[in-house]
Amino acid sequence: MSASLKGLYAITDATLLPTQEQLLFACEQALLGGAQLLQYREKSQNKRKRLAEGRALANLCAAYQRTLIINDDLELAAELGVGLHLGQKDGSVEQARRLLGDQAIIGATCHQDLALAKRAAEEGASYVAFGACFPSQTKPLASRAPIELFQNAAEQIHLPKVAIGGLNLDNSAQVIAAGAEMIAVVHALFSSTDIRQQAQAFSALFSNPV
Repeated sequence: MSASLKGLYAITDATLLPTQEQLLFACEQALLGGAQLLQYREKSQNKRKRLAEGRALANLCAAYQRTLIINDDLELAAELGVGLHLGQKDGSVEQARRLLGDQAIIGATCHQDLALAKRAAEEGASYVAFGACFPSQTKPLASRAPIELFQNAAEQIHLPKVAIGGLNLDNSAQVIAAGAEMIAVVHALFSSTDIRQQAQAFSALFSNPV
């Protein structure tokens, strides 16, 4: 499934969405609001749960012609035939590309390091992610990535760049203006009382930059 690598990138959170019913409802609202990519981030060791939820989300994304990305689980991504996002300690982009094929969306966490992003690009990544841009509830101890990094990356890396970490409606415009093609959002989206409206507001930042 082709994907637009620009706009809102929604990332799930098992604490905010503990049941499959809550997960599917919230993710559908995010897609209705304009999320272009959806990442399933579930660190549980329960493989049956991960497979069931992943399959349900893959079907949901297919219905809306969007792409599902699996966080750090190459085996699950391959089984479902969807995309993959890898941290620096979760396997190589090159290996994932060989297994998932040329058409798969594969992203890589690059923290604040342009060298890591260049290596990911050479290994076949579809996008590179930099962060944490701001203090993050998901990873409160993560080192900060300066906003200027996106400007530098634009000159050296010809892949879509994803900003992640503490992004909300008040600060996302800064990283978009600096060159981020996508903003990855967890809490500011899925803790909202109106997820669809919140997704629309994030998506509008790309068509109506501040």
